[in-house]
Amino acid sequence: MNKWLKKDLQYNWHPYTQMKDCLSNPPILIERAKGIKLYDDKGNFYYDTISSWWCNIHGHNHPEIKKAIINQLKSLDHILFAGFTHKSAIKLAEKLVSISPDNLTKVFFSDNGSTAVEIALKMSFQYWQNVDQKSKQKFVSLDYSYHGDTVGAMSVSGVDLFNEVFNPLFFKSIKIPTPYCYRCPVGRERTNCDIECIKPVEDLFKTKNKDIAGIILEPLVMAAGGMIIYPSKYLKRVASLAKKYNIHLILDEVATGFGRTGKMFASEHVDVEPDLMCISKGITSGCLPLSATLTTEDIYNAFYADYEDKKTFYHGHTYTANPISCSAALASLKIFEENNVLKNVNLLIPEFHKMLREFKKIEIVGDVRCIGMIGALELVKDRETKEKFSFKDRIGLKIYKEGLKQNLILRPLGDIVYFFLPLSIKQKEVELIISRTFKIIKNLKG
Repeated sequence: MNKWLKKDLQYNWHPYTQMKDCLSNPPILIERAKGIKLYDDKGNFYYDTISSWWCNIHGHNHPEIKKAIINQLKSLDHILFAGFTHKSAIKLAEKLVSISPDNLTKVFFSDNGSTAVEIALKMSFQYWQNVDQKSKQKFVSLDYSYHGDTVGAMSVSGVDLFNEVFNPLFFKSIKIPTPYCYRCPVGRERTNCDIECIKPVEDLFKTKNKDIAGIILEPLVMAAGGMIIYPSKYLKRVASLAKKYNIHLILDEVATGFGRTGKMFASEHVDVEPDLMCISKGITSGCLPLSATLTTEDIYNAFYADYEDKKTFYHGHTYTANPISCSAALASLKIFEENNVLKNVNLLIPEFHKMLREFKKIEIVGDVRCIGMIGALELVKDRETKEKFSFKDRIGLKIYKEGLKQNLILRPLGDIVYFFLPLSIKQKEVELIISRTFKIIKNLKG
């Protein structure tokens, strides 16, 4: 182990990592990155198939984003956003409003996906207090959902390995069954789905609407919950029910935003208009931390009052609307326009999906699901019973290690192998990544 890794393990505590494992599987020391490749200190390179935790879009070290960052540094590095403003934040807010659902007109900046979610929850909660509907205090979410690792975000996420130890800290929320097509409780197939899974939402909203402030969903793709891709008509129906029963629809587009599903935002697939929308990750193409919570005039106006009325939204973060981050985001959105990113990626998506379907030939692949440039393979011990691999099998770790040997960063979610490909990827690169992954899974020993 070289001196840098020794120092790393002496001082650093890595996320989602059992640090004892690092004695035998130390972190990889990455020294540079370009395009969709990462290069380590030993001269090896790896295809970044998961976009460095789902945020890289245009490839690493994109010259236009770097240029925007350098230009911003020439004039302003940081300024508090209470009582002050700056042009990059103004331009970015205007741009985000122009590309988001039409009803979203106000932007509240923060610095990561969890904070964007916390802000949405607090805005929704305080809105109902401000308009004197004080009984509306509960939030509804799906039991496989993941919305972040801060306490409020965990409270509306599914309770699992990531957060079960913190359960006593959570505020009480209402969990409803996830529309998990592969493991449909009534045995439906995707081809004959009648979204019976919507009934718990209908029943809950009908009987408890006076107590519910909002429902939060990851639109179409439940990322950390297992890359579960659910029917668009489920989202459409939830949006309709939320409107009918005067419940805020909060869409967590942190992972799905900025072209991942083939459209700028996943909600565009069904043309729904949320009351609040959370975005982060791809907003700067992974260059710098930034997030935003977008909302409506109606919600904004419920806070707009005389100071003495005490309706102010008392929330903020030190790096809210950081000028450098905002400049990186503006550059990223400019690349979308000038390089016709969405048009080009939609030419690639059908081929990508076709390649993924080949995995059905492998016995341990129980399900193949995909949308846009996101693809997932659910591995099972028994295809007939859909029996999962056990926790002790550590099937994901085996795939991760084999992936590195094939110059791939594959970081499965348990027994879910997934691809979250940068939108700048070329077809030949997709073919290479898919073919190598196919061999790894086909040759996998239990």
